[in-house]
Amino acid sequence: MSSTDQNPTALIVGASRGLGHAMAAEFLDRGWHVVGTVRDTDARTPLHDLADRAGGRVTVEHLDITEPGHLPPLHERLTRRRLDLLLVNAGTTNNEHTPIGAVPTADFVEVMVTNALGPMRVIEALEDLVSPTGLIGAMSSGQGSITNNTTAGREVYRGSKAALNMFMRSFANRQAETERAFVLLAPGWIRTELGGPDAPFTVEESVPLLVDVLLSRAGTPGLAYLDRSGRSVPW
Repeated sequence: MSSTDQNPTALIVGASRGLGHAMAAEFLDRGWHVVGTVRDTDARTPLHDLADRAGGRVTVEHLDITEPGHLPPLHERLTRRRLDLLLVNAGTTNNEHTPIGAVPTADFVEVMVTNALGPMRVIEALEDLVSPTGLIGAMSSGQGSITNNTTAGREVYRGSKAALNMFMRSFANRQAETERAFVLLAPGWIRTELGGPDAPFTVEESVPLLVDVLLSRAGTPGLAYLDRSGRSVPW
């Protein structure tokens, strides 16, 4: 990866807490500069605490990915920075035990906009800030795999992540002649606010693996859909 600075720079969208914050901290520990976004401008978050300790290497920006109007001002604020990595970490869920035909329209729209449309809007709006040899990634899920869906359940969530996978594949195909790497990351079931307390993996054990997987794709053009161990997930 190239950078205008001696240290590379990562933009992590959705870094206020949980998995996104932990990944920001991991990149910082590995010598990167980090730009992390938060949705609520009025709330103090762990990302702000990380920035206070980072000696200027962490910048906190405001972005709600469900608000397209937030993207042009963010682009303008970042226009002088060259990003080596853009990662969109976004996810929400509802109606986990409801068959898709019974999911209320508003609930369906909320999940699809947050998990699929919002991330792609971010990527398409900011991709020109990413180095021509950089990496663009989105946090997907193993539950976005159509092949691996043998149990049903979490149907609107599964559908949103499958949609994200399809949209990202289209985006990567439109950039097929570039040297950029593209990653859809399936992190596994992690004990976060979204994953819940019964998840088998901790954030602490998961994040170094996920960052390793991302960085392993650097310099390899094209799109990969990978799990926490770097194995390909079937579409």
